Amino acid sequence: MEDLDALVGSWLTLPEVAERLGTDVGKVRRMLQEGQLLAVRRGRPSVLSVPERLLGPDGLLVHLPGTVTVLADSGLTPEESVRWLFTQDDSIAGGSPIEALHSGHKTEVRRRAQALAF
Repeated sequence: MEDLDALVGSWLTLPEVAERLGTDVGKVRRMLQEGQLLAVRRGRPSVLSVPERLLGPDGLLVHLPGTVTVLADSGLTPEESVRWLFTQDDSIAGGSPIEALHSGHKTEVRRRAQALAF
C-alpha cells in the first residue's frame, strides 16, 4: 500500500470528498457503490480514501464514472484501478491515464482500459 501512497500522492477521506462536492457522506458512499468513484482502504486505522486527482475543479472528474465502469468490466479491483490510473505511461497524453483524463483524452484512456481485459 505504501507504493500506492507514493504513486497517488494526495488522498481525501470520504467526509473531505463530500465537502468538496457540496454533498453528504451518504451520497459519496452511493457514488462508490454505483461505480462512479474509486476509494481504497489505507492507513491505521483503515479508512476509505479517495485519490484527490479523481476530482476536478468543478467536482467529480467528468470522465471518471465511465472509466471506472470500463476498469471494473476489465476485472480490476478498486485498488488495481487506482494503481493503473496513476501509473506513469509516457505513451499516453499527460504521462498517465489520470492526467490524460484531466486533459480530456477519455477515449484513449478507455480504449487502453478495455485492452486490459484481454
